[in-house]
Formats: sequence, structure tokens, C-alpha cells
Amino acid sequence: MSLRLLPFRQYNEQDVINMFAIESGLECSDTNTSAEGDNGVFVKVTAGDLTKDTIEYTADSYLGKTDYPFVGGTMYPKNPLTISGAASGDIPLGVTLLQTAKNDENGEKLLYNAQKREELQAILPGQSVPVLTRGVITLTNDAFDGSLGAGGNVIGSGIKISNSNVGKITGVAPTDTASFGTIIGTGSRTSPQGGLTDQFSGEYMVVKFG
Repeated sequence: MSLRLLPFRQYNEQDVINMFAIESGLECSDTNTSAEGDNGVFVKVTAGDLTKDTIEYTADSYLGKTDYPFVGGTMYPKNPLTISGAASGDIPLGVTLLQTAKNDENGEKLLYNAQKREELQAILPGQSVPVLTRGVITLTNDAFDGSLGAGGNVIGSGIKISNSNVGKITGVAPTDTASFGTIIGTGSRTSPQGGLTDQFSGEYMVVKFG
């Protein structure tokens, strides 16, 4: 799954920005693959030119075949303001709350199934993704480097963007100048649960940031 956030989180909706879309090409090809379009990715602004149109229309292969005679809707709408995963040394804008994906787990286009998009907590490529700028969130081990207890991933450590993995964080000394948050809790959920393996198994941490 492309989900790096676990359900427990605390934040104010006023701290969520809904201005930016994931850069074209960085979205998940489907909800079973991982990319910078995951949720729980710490991001930075890559295009913020407010003089552009609110929506841009471009030809896009995601629409499928568009050269049938008398077909008028051949252009795909996209938000021109974009974000991508934050890299080492960046102070991120925030963390994405939804995943951006083209297809569901069966390879069917989410473009044609709004209810499935809601169920998967997904949005389409080019759509604005909500970015949380501060609050308390729970991250799976897909969102941070290393293991708990190693590399500073302990309660009370600061967090900064990973030196090697775009959009991920790593634990650091609280005094580190690149730190933008704190680890306030850690845990590990064993698998399987009741004989079933699910997406929530593994190590996780609760962080306060912003």
C-alpha cells in the first residue's frame, strides 16, 4: 500500500494547505506501489507561480484514446502549483494526507470510480493534495529511515529530512538545526493479527512537528 500514515493523528484543519498537486510523473501508478505520491510524504514547493491559470488543460495519456471523431473532451485538467518530496537539507512545507494515484489495486483507473477513490483515500494526478503543516501524526516504517532505537529514532529525538530518501525523515539530536519536529512515541505492531497480515503491521512512531 502507498500509505505511510496510520489513523491516529491530531491537527487543526486550518493548518492544512490545499493549494498544490504532486508534480506530474511522481504520482503512484496504482495504490499498491510506492512513490512520492504516497500519503505521509514530507514535501516542498516546486512551482508556486500564482500568475498562472487556476487550472491548466493538457493532453494526457491517462485519458486513454482521445482521437475519436467528434470527441470534445480531450484535455485533462491539472493544478499548475506543484510539490515534490523534500530532500536532504530542506525544511518541508508539510506532509501529504492523501495519496495521488492513477489506478486502484486491480489496475482499474480511479478516474472512473469516485467512490473507490474515497475508500482508498486517494486523489487523481493533477488534483490538489491536502498538506498538513503542523500537528501530531503517526508514521509507518515506510516513512522513516532505519529501525526504532537506531539512528536517533527514539522518543525525544528531533526529526529532519532523510539524507538519502526523498520525502522520508530520520531521527536526529533535538538541537540539530535542520530539525523540524519531535518523536513523542514509538511502537511495533506484530503481524499477523488474528491470523491475518495487514498494512498496519511493523514499527511506527508518533511525531509532533511544525
